[in-house]
Amino acid sequence: MSHGLATGFLLDRQWFLLRGEMERTKRPALLALARVLTEARVPYAIIGGIAIQVHQTEPRTTLDIDVAVATYGQIPHLQLEEAGFALTGRFSHSENWIGPEGTPVQFTDDPALREAITRAEEVALEDVRLRVICRVDLLHEKLRAAADPARRRSKRLQDLADAQGLIEATPVLLDDLTATERALFEQLPR
Repeated sequence: MSHGLATGFLLDRQWFLLRGEMERTKRPALLALARVLTEARVPYAIIGGIAIQVHQTEPRTTLDIDVAVATYGQIPHLQLEEAGFALTGRFSHSENWIGPEGTPVQFTDDPALREAITRAEEVALEDVRLRVICRVDLLHEKLRAAADPARRRSKRLQDLADAQGLIEATPVLLDDLTATERALFEQLPR
């Protein structure tokens, strides 16, 4: 398991304890989700904050699990329900579930992520192999999200901070940026 992912689970516990709630973490939901998707042979990639945790060593927390699939039709509803997940709604950009211990799970079938799903890397998490978007695809996705004016400003700023962290950890990723992505980085204060 990556150091950043282990730290993320510790941050989960601290978050709930600080709020005076029962101690919990996304770990059970992430394990159950990976098992279900693997057993159902669904190609997927973990994206978002958990992917950042995998690819970074600096602490980063996130409240949900974001998953890219090629189509919503591939989501194994029955198997997820049997594993303790519950569908909470479908929106234009996501299909939302609640997993074990109340962990929110958001599936997306964004066509821009289809190739990234095929290049996802496997990361060991206990007895499962978790499929996580690769570092360069995560960088492109974070920059695409940061440039989306429909997203809340706070989310776009977090996306930029995540992208900057990826570049700082792996400077060679700069070589993979498009001219538009480079221009976005030039706007960041030095």
